[in-house]
Amino acid sequence: MRLVAEDIACQRGGREVFTGLSFSVDKGEALLVTGRNGAGKSSLLRIIAGLVRLAAGRITLQGGDTEPSIAEQAHYVGHQDPVKGALSVAENLTFWSSYLRGKADVRTALKAVGLDGLADLPAAYLSAGQRRRLSIARLVAVKRPLWLLDEPATALDTQAQKALADLMRKHLRSGGLIVAASHGPIGIPLAKRLRLGRA
Repeated sequence: MRLVAEDIACQRGGREVFTGLSFSVDKGEALLVTGRNGAGKSSLLRIIAGLVRLAAGRITLQGGDTEPSIAEQAHYVGHQDPVKGALSVAENLTFWSSYLRGKADVRTALKAVGLDGLADLPAAYLSAGQRRRLSIARLVAVKRPLWLLDEPATALDTQAQKALADLMRKHLRSGGLIVAASHGPIGIPLAKRLRLGRA
């Protein structure tokens, strides 16, 4: 499997964010997207996820399923964590697992991010870091080959950052792909790098 972007461009509010951008990510590889604020890191991930329209060029997932779109074969974890406060931690993940047609055990996914002890707690009581871990649990609960992660370590303490890095390395070992936007390291030393905007 290979994610390929060919001469892509992004426009936002009539302004050109980037143009002529090409890259590829093979199975088992991670691509770390860096750059100053406003360079288009989040926009790039949202384009791949099918949430923002391409201004030019094309993106393909070679070797993936032919029927579903790239978005249907990807997980997108953005800046905001989609958590419903009135539902318990487990109910939130059960909802997302059902919506995304996942088959994994919810308790196992919560354990992978250290939230199994809070499964019955209303999500409204979660800290910012715990909400982020609940969002990351979707990656475990529903298997998809492409992970699109926007500042994935935001609000995570050192232990949770290590757990996330372990999950990412496991995903790569299983042949998955990761595109992550971050201002800092993501715990994958051998990740390819793509810098947007001027140095």
